[in-house]
Formats: sequence, C-alpha cells, structure tokens
Amino acid sequence: MKKNNTNENVGAEQELMESIRFSRVIIPVVLGLGVVGYLLYSAITKEPLPKIDWTGFTIMMLALSVVLLGLRHFAYMVRLRILTDGFFSWKKCFELIFIWEFSSAITPTSVGGSAVAMFVLSQEKLPAGKIATIVFYSMVLDTLFFVVGLPLLFLFLGSQMIYPESGGDGFQFWRNWFYIAYVLMIIYGSVFLYGIIISPTKVKRFLTWICSFGFLKRFKEKAEGLGNDMVLAATEIKGKPLSFHLGAFGATATAWTIRFVLVMVLMMAFVPVVREGFSLFQQTLIYGRLEVMFVVLALSPTPGSSGVAEAAFGPFLSDFIVNADGKYLAGMAIIIAFLWRLLTYFFYLFAGAIVIPNWIRKLVNDRKKEKITTEK
Repeated sequence: MKKNNTNENVGAEQELMESIRFSRVIIPVVLGLGVVGYLLYSAITKEPLPKIDWTGFTIMMLALSVVLLGLRHFAYMVRLRILTDGFFSWKKCFELIFIWEFSSAITPTSVGGSAVAMFVLSQEKLPAGKIATIVFYSMVLDTLFFVVGLPLLFLFLGSQMIYPESGGDGFQFWRNWFYIAYVLMIIYGSVFLYGIIISPTKVKRFLTWICSFGFLKRFKEKAEGLGNDMVLAATEIKGKPLSFHLGAFGATATAWTIRFVLVMVLMMAFVPVVREGFSLFQQTLIYGRLEVMFVVLALSPTPGSSGVAEAAFGPFLSDFIVNADGKYLAGMAIIIAFLWRLLTYFFYLFAGAIVIPNWIRKLVNDRKKEKITTEK
C-alpha cells in the first residue's frame, strides 16, 4: 500500500516537473492559436471582420471581465479553505489554485490533473484524508453543479438551450457530443458521490472487480489505489456539518457561474445586440448554452480543451453573436473566443509556469532547513 502511494507520488512529481517544460506549455498554445487562426482566416475570406466600436462601455466590460477572473479565483480559494477546514492560509490558497489550474491546463480535460493535485497537496503536509477529500469531493461538487443545474435550466428554457434552432445538420456533431458527455458525467458523478457519501468499500470492490477482466487488468492496481483514496475521503467527509457541504457547493457554484458570466460580459462588450436588444430570457438562454458547451468541453481529449473550446464557441453561440439584422458575425465570435481563452486559459497556463518553479524552490529550501534542524 505504502509502496503504491510512493510510486504514485514519484510519478506525479515527475509529471509536475515535466509540465513546466517549454514543450508541455507550447503544445496547448499552438493548438488554441492554430484553431483561432484557421477560423479567423476562414471567416475573413468570406467577409471582412466587423468593426469594433471602442466605447467607454466596451472598456468597462473588459475591465469587469478581469475583475470576474479574480473573483472566480477567490471562489476556488474559499472552497479550498472550506475543504481543508482552514488548514491553508489565504496566501497559500491563492498560490495552490494557480498550480491546480495550471495542471488542468496542461492535462486533457477528460483526464484532469488529479494526480498532480494530490502530489502538490501532499507536499504541503496536508493529512492524506484531507487530500483525498479535496480532490474527490471537488470533482463531485463540479459534476453536481452541472447534473442538477442543466435539467432545471432546461425546464425553463426548453430544447433551444442545447442547440441553436438554426443550427442545422452541422450542429448535430456538437449536440451528440453533449449527450454522450452528459450521460458519462452522470455515471461517474453518481459513482463517486455514492463512494464518498454512502459506501466507499462497495465502490472499491466494484472498481477492482471491473479491472479483473481482459485488457482492464493493467488498471487493477490503479483501481485499488483509487478505492483506497475514496475510503480516506469518505472517512474525512463523514460527520461533517451541513454548513460544510453548503459552503463548499456554494463556492463551487459561484466559481462556475462567474466563469459563464465572464463570457457573457465579453459578448456584451463587443455585440451591441446582446446588451441592448436581448431580454432577460435571452440572457438566461446564453447562460444555459454556455453550461451545455462546458459539458462538451469536459469530454475534450486535448490539454485544457485547447482547440476544441475555440472551435465550439462559434457554433454554440451563433444565434447570439449577430448584427442588428440577425446575421451571424463569425469573425466577432472568433475574437470573443480568443479573449475568453486568453483570460481564463492562457492566463493560468503562463502564470502557472511562473508560480510552480517558485513553489518548488520554496519546497526544496524548506526540506533543506528541516534536514539541518533534524541533524542538529
């Protein structure tokens, strides 16, 4: 057991060190910018880019989007403080969220950066139970936000929340991707929720049983490790007051809501129709469509959904990013998508590449001090 955990930590440490290499950072950048460049070129060959009216309101909305980015970061800090029962200082939470977001940015969205996150938290001398709780319960909370929120929005908004009425056959791909991603989200969310809250031992036995057949045998050791971590998380969660769960979910919902509102603010900055001609229902519809889009991105095979996010943005919002005559502004959609990814993805990608070396340097220095103190 101890040996397995040690091997996992070594692997995670190597993954973290390799993640800050130029090649690991540049690949998602090239993917994202490559897709943006291709889409932009395709758009301008058909029609010139729409003129951007740089008014005071536009500047104010851009400034607000930066503020929202900070508030989203703070919401995740609050969640980390709650899940650790205040173990980390606010300053430490600020730093760790950067590392967590960076590990997600360089890892395929469908895989996630949980291994790196567990390693980073373990280096901060956090008890094993709390580490497992942070990683697994965070995943459950994120999933719960979508699994519960989307049906409620659907009841209010109808099927147009999932895809544009004018989407045509070309949108069939994205629509099918959403259905598959949402079903998978319900399945793994239910499994982890059951494992953490109800019976982790049953889930552990189920996972090891599944990995006893055919080609899945190679994953049996990882399945056992996952089951053990789930037991730790369940033990830590057991007996927590209702305020703990409500606070953690509230911080999660706030972070995700701000993420979507940030996109809406960018659309208001550059698309006059969105800020002037849209009713509250239409604004809510944009929010619902963004939730659907993020479910699609959850199944992305690329690092941080790079390339996929930029490609999906236009099709999902094609009936909103329009001129006064209702014509889709493809070029404007690409510009907004680029700004959105610049603020929420590339920002963490480059910030993490700065924060992680400093974090590692402090970690090494602390270990040296501990060694000197022990030898004395």
